[in-house]
Amino acid sequence: MPGPLPSRPSWWRPLLCGLWALSLAVPLLAQPLTGDNLVVEAREAARKRDRNRLAAARAAVQAAQHPLAPWVEYWDLSSRLNEAKVEEVEAFYSRWAGSYVEDRLRNDWLLELGRRRDWVNLARDYPRFRMNDDREVSCWWLLTEHLAGRDVREAARQAWFAQRDLDDGCNMLATAMVDSKRFGAEDVWRKARLAVEANRLASAKAALGLLGNTLERTAGEALDNPLRFLKRESASAPTQRQELRLLAVMRLAAGDLDQAATLLEERRHLLSPVQAAWAWAYIGRQAAIKLSTDAPGLYRRALDLAGRDNHPAWSDETLLWGARTALRAVPPRERWPLLLRLVALMSPAQQADATWVYWKARALQATAREGTEGDAQRAEARRLLEGLAGGLHFYAQLASEDLGLPPTLPPTPLPTTPAERDAARATPGLARALKLAELGLRDEARREWNFTLRGMGDRELLAAARWACDTGDWQLCINTSDRTRSEVDVATRYPMPFANEIQGAATAAGLEPAFVFGLIRQETRFMATLQSSAGARGLMQLMPATARWVAKKVGLDFNPARADQIYDPATNLKLGTSYLRMVLDDLSGSQAMAAAAYNAGPGRPRRWREGPVLEPAIWAENIPFNETRDYVKKVLSNASIYAALLSRQPPVLKARLGSPIGPRDASAPVNGELP
Repeated sequence: MPGPLPSRPSWWRPLLCGLWALSLAVPLLAQPLTGDNLVVEAREAARKRDRNRLAAARAAVQAAQHPLAPWVEYWDLSSRLNEAKVEEVEAFYSRWAGSYVEDRLRNDWLLELGRRRDWVNLARDYPRFRMNDDREVSCWWLLTEHLAGRDVREAARQAWFAQRDLDDGCNMLATAMVDSKRFGAEDVWRKARLAVEANRLASAKAALGLLGNTLERTAGEALDNPLRFLKRESASAPTQRQELRLLAVMRLAAGDLDQAATLLEERRHLLSPVQAAWAWAYIGRQAAIKLSTDAPGLYRRALDLAGRDNHPAWSDETLLWGARTALRAVPPRERWPLLLRLVALMSPAQQADATWVYWKARALQATAREGTEGDAQRAEARRLLEGLAGGLHFYAQLASEDLGLPPTLPPTPLPTTPAERDAARATPGLARALKLAELGLRDEARREWNFTLRGMGDRELLAAARWACDTGDWQLCINTSDRTRSEVDVATRYPMPFANEIQGAATAAGLEPAFVFGLIRQETRFMATLQSSAGARGLMQLMPATARWVAKKVGLDFNPARADQIYDPATNLKLGTSYLRMVLDDLSGSQAMAAAAYNAGPGRPRRWREGPVLEPAIWAENIPFNETRDYVKKVLSNASIYAALLSRQPPVLKARLGSPIGPRDASAPVNGELP
């Protein structure tokens, strides 16, 4: 007779049941189910909203005690949150207290409580929300505070003004504030102006609906067909009508700048001086984005209408573009006073941004009187530059060079100790993040990792960065090292993986290796298998069509049907550096323009170089695309650091920026084939 069945550990039966349930939900699997496979299956089921398959995967993962069980439980519970009870959510909080998924579920649950109008539980749970980065959740919370009789007017205004897309929470908050007369008509009109500026017409119409259905319908006419609306307007009108005219002018300017300026010039009576000032400033902003030399005159007109004693309360975005066009399109003698005036009107947060600290300092230097009368102003300029100097970012490096300080890299911090490294490896959130990354769930990995870094000091951050580097996750490594404040480890902040391959490919293409390192750090953080949402792939983020074109030009055997070929570091570097060399040659050898071309396509920097001859830093600051402007500055400042690391010489940025940027020489050829 056969002997008794061998005993099984206590977890065997639930694991077997979970796998059996999953086999029913997923009849055919390409490979045997392991714990890792179960997690990937669960994520796929969550994406497809297959609740039965997800529930089965959850049971199996729980039974297997997989370290990513919190994530599978989160996907499962969030898929049915509209049916969940408070007790079930609280139990999840207790099981995974302190984790990212606890706070992520709390974010989702607070939104659900708002939709349920469950003010009691929302007010109880919100103080435990640690990320506190969801604007709609903030609006729901402020509404509960308002209903409890607390004065939240200013916080509510800021939350509502910052809302970009329509959402239930902020709209309900605004409705309650208007109904209780805590928001006045002036607040509603400001929200409408900001929404039109951001091209959020539905938000503008919804805001005006708070002042009555009739006004909302009229606003629809003004925004949907602004030219027809304005042509029907003839005489002076009540404030409401003038505000609608302003919105119509702004809407018209977004589509036809010249027509809006002409109409406003010919029909000045349509707006009050304050409204006309806003309109001219907005038209100036649109002109500045188009790099028009008319933009400074439009801003001056707006400032004259606003008057020197009045703060026009224009949006920061309008003021930023005013400052940029002052740098770009105004002769130096007039440039700096205009820039100082516009910077002074920015919000405190924008004035404290390194960009405007730097340019304010330059303006103060340029406008200081000669002799002792200008000493105080020069001292203030120096103080501002000294506050920037010593850092590694674009304007910190420029400030150091402007001050004549010897450029140096930060001192190397003490190596992390075994105890510090062990503490990092014992942190569950970091371990879960690396496991998620290993399974290809990079978005989840990034969120878990970043949440876990909250509150860490420099030494803890350095240990976490080192662990990420040791695993080859250069993205997490660099991003973590970037967070340190006083202890800067250049080795983990500016690592050099694939060093031989990058230097070899750069040299073969006739490029400076530091420039290629700087570009790859910004593109992919040296992650060779990344693919962007647009389809760019590999270390240097090549689009397949561009890769095919370059391969043909350089005689490289490249088969687009082989999906792995473009991810191969050697192939990707060969194609990427060859393309970068072609772009650099086409753009007069300017690294600033070449970086812009690599990000936004070569046709755009060709257009952006037209107009006045500019200092390269001014040219970069006037790039119309936010992403490309930031990209260019980071690539060049990265390259400066890598050059210092590779040559063991001090980092120098100004020489890298090169000669002034202006129109192409008429005799210079244009490579019209470049994709």
